[in-house]
Amino acid sequence: MTEKGPSAHGQGTGAEVAVDFALTVNAVASRQAPWTRSQDSILSDAGFDTARDAIAGWPGYAPTPLIALPSLAAQAGVREIHLKDEGGRFGLGSFKALGGAYAVARLLQRRVETELGHPVPMAEIASGAHADIAAGLTVCCATDGNHGRSVAWGARTFGARCVIFVHATVSEARADAIAAYGAEVRRCAGNYDDSVREAQATADAEGWCVVSDTSYPGYMDVPRDVMQGYELMAAEAFEALKRPPTHIFVQTGVGGLAAAVAAQAKRRWGVARPLVILADPDRAACWLESFRVGRPTAVGGALDTLMAGLACGEVSALAWEILRDHADACLALPDDAAVAMMRRLARPEGGDPPVAAGESAVAGLAAVFAAMGSASTRAALGLGPNSRVLAFATEGDTDPELYRALVGADAAAVRLGMA
Repeated sequence: MTEKGPSAHGQGTGAEVAVDFALTVNAVASRQAPWTRSQDSILSDAGFDTARDAIAGWPGYAPTPLIALPSLAAQAGVREIHLKDEGGRFGLGSFKALGGAYAVARLLQRRVETELGHPVPMAEIASGAHADIAAGLTVCCATDGNHGRSVAWGARTFGARCVIFVHATVSEARADAIAAYGAEVRRCAGNYDDSVREAQATADAEGWCVVSDTSYPGYMDVPRDVMQGYELMAAEAFEALKRPPTHIFVQTGVGGLAAAVAAQAKRRWGVARPLVILADPDRAACWLESFRVGRPTAVGGALDTLMAGLACGEVSALAWEILRDHADACLALPDDAAVAMMRRLARPEGGDPPVAAGESAVAGLAAVFAAMGSASTRAALGLGPNSRVLAFATEGDTDPELYRALVGADAAAVRLGMA
């Protein structure tokens, strides 16, 4: 099922605001779909336990808050909304710290084990016990901002060299934030998918290791580690809830995060899993189009969305293996829906706590309001007054100047309730 059209819902001012959106219901997905052996080779309980043990041992680890937003839920017309706020994760400002840095640590662990000829515990990698081997490793990736910052932070933490490729529309503030962790930043022409290809070609020529959050033929192992790290965010949220959500709304780029959330939900709850709804930017709606066609389908063009962290035109092959069966629908939303939600979170009504969430962090939550404003979409997704919604604010103000321009206040003021 594919639907296009406006919905109308208040945007925190009492006024009704139309949101143009597109919906595609994934005809293949089902709660009854089994968790397959192939999917378990991508994300598994054993792999998650390994990732959790490693990340929980890093200095500064603490679960990020899960915030109840009862007033926002009432405005949307659902029973509950809980929002996982990743803005404080390891001081990097986004959930990406869980994926890229963990993948760097795993790469280094494998390199050390190969050179020494025996297993090496992750604690030795984290302690810097093999700094001489780490210094000979160069990691690289393409990024819209947050993933590159995580990889750069991981490389600095574990002692490797790092080169990050950013495409034409990545802001200077995000590029500078990556460089602050000691990475070399190289700007290249084109969009995100072009930068992925340039990073891979350069790594092949130089003998570097790519740490990408997307997967493609011939490149699967590292993205598994990235996604396995992301599962920790989902597990923290699920464990903090008193009862399971009925619906999970999660934004997409290449889909690694959404696949990690869906995988954790499916393995935890089986046929009783929540419905999983993805949210694309309408200018980079590769998941919407892939569900519509029934196979991974690229979307072209500049992918020029304000939601820069989601500006991806091609789905991850590994993520597709999971979301094909375990993600139920996708909505594609315009940039102004994201901006409206950023402002709504910054200046909440009815006693909800303020949340400073960046432009790539709020598509899932914005999709809740778009869906609730359309009777046919509510029906298609089984949304209503008894629904319990979980969403993820995946970044804070990772570009502080842009956040201030969009919200009209800086994040510090927002968090103090002074916006």
